[in-house]
Amino acid sequence: MSGQGSGGNVLAALCNVFIPGLGQLVQGRIVMALFFFVTVFVSYTLGATVILFFMWLVGGILHLWSIIDAARFSRFRSLV
Repeated sequence: MSGQGSGGNVLAALCNVFIPGLGQLVQGRIVMALFFFVTVFVSYTLGATVILFFMWLVGGILHLWSIIDAARFSRFRSLV
């Protein structure tokens, strides 16, 4: 995965569409993968309740963030 726009980043972003955090896991970023998976899962679960229905929006925003984060990841930028 050479950088932003590379095939690896596109694959990682597509993985995140289906399971949030999977793209970060493919890129080798385990902490970020766990962060996105847990927070999106908890947000969607809380959104399924009648009382906290607004959490669907929070989960959707975090899900979108995970996709964009995987697509824009650059290993060289993170080292600087």
